Amino acid sequence: MSIRKIKINAGRSYNVIIGKGLLADLAEHLPYFKGGTAVIITDSNVFPLYEQKARKSLESAGYRVLTHAFESGEKHKTTDELVSILNFLADNKVTRSDFIIALGGGITGDMAGFAAGIYLRGIGYVQVPTTLLAAVDSSVGGKTAVNLNAGKNLAGLFYQPKAVICDPDTFETLDDLTFADGVSEAVKHGFITDEGFFRRLSGKTRAEYMNDIIEIIARNVEIKGGIVEADEFEQGRRQLLNFGHTAGHAIEKCTNHSVSHGQAVAAGMVLMSRAAYKKGFCYCDYSQEIKAAFSGFLGTFNIHLSAEQLYEVALSDKKRSGKTPSAGGASSAGGKINIIIPERIGKCVVKEIEAAELLDVFKAGLFV
Repeated sequence: MSIRKIKINAGRSYNVIIGKGLLADLAEHLPYFKGGTAVIITDSNVFPLYEQKARKSLESAGYRVLTHAFESGEKHKTTDELVSILNFLADNKVTRSDFIIALGGGITGDMAGFAAGIYLRGIGYVQVPTTLLAAVDSSVGGKTAVNLNAGKNLAGLFYQPKAVICDPDTFETLDDLTFADGVSEAVKHGFITDEGFFRRLSGKTRAEYMNDIIEIIARNVEIKGGIVEADEFEQGRRQLLNFGHTAGHAIEKCTNHSVSHGQAVAAGMVLMSRAAYKKGFCYCDYSQEIKAAFSGFLGTFNIHLSAEQLYEVALSDKKRSGKTPSAGGASSAGGKINIIIPERIGKCVVKEIEAAELLDVFKAGLFV
């Protein structure tokens, strides 16, 4: 069995282990834990598919296993659900020597990691991603969060896992749209740092991804890991990972998450590439090349929202600077906001603009 192991040297060093069939042998690949309790945090979609396989491995290794499953979906990534997880841990007398298994996609990883970071001021957790998006992006880097009414991921902390254990066999149960969500983040990583990797992914079908899946995940982890190692707390270079996300998060919010994260980010990358060219921030319009990269998956980039709608929501986003007299909303147009723009394929930069200018950026890049 082919296994790739990549070390992430953040504030806490840990390994990302990638290999088909790893879930059945989960306990064999865990870092050392002193405690005897493993708490599986998962959602209602993943629970019937993979909880028993993970449980069997953990129990065979002598762990006491507890499971908390919440309703799947972005609308359940809330402070109420976070508190429910914390109460589950407390009610079951989970100690600092015990640990959490985040079994699922990005939402599960975000909430389980956040709970691990604040319960008893921090217990260990392991990311076990079951989606392509979580494998190539959200399981690595230690970002954890829940959504607030005002926007996505507005409450959270940086808290690195003890390990990431990825079994790509779990992707077989993903529908095409969920698989495509992960493609968006993979393409983004290539576009912002590695033109060769971007070209390698461009136009691939799902079957072609799966034929090369271990190496695709590994290269994504290397790219993201290198950025995180240089800027763990998103003060500089790590902001590049937000390419397409300022518009993308606004699209998600405006559509009440009926547009998936991957679709929204893909559309956001197209918008920002077109806008950067039209606004004179770069010399070429790369929007068609980004569209072509998704030709095997996403059928449309026509998100029927106005620039004003996107602007209103984007100004509530977490990426806005504090140089403004009030906390958010389009009525407070002062201050600065960072946007990510391409210089060329394989190189993006952070550009600070006046918050009010974001409306013109959206107008320049709108794809309707």
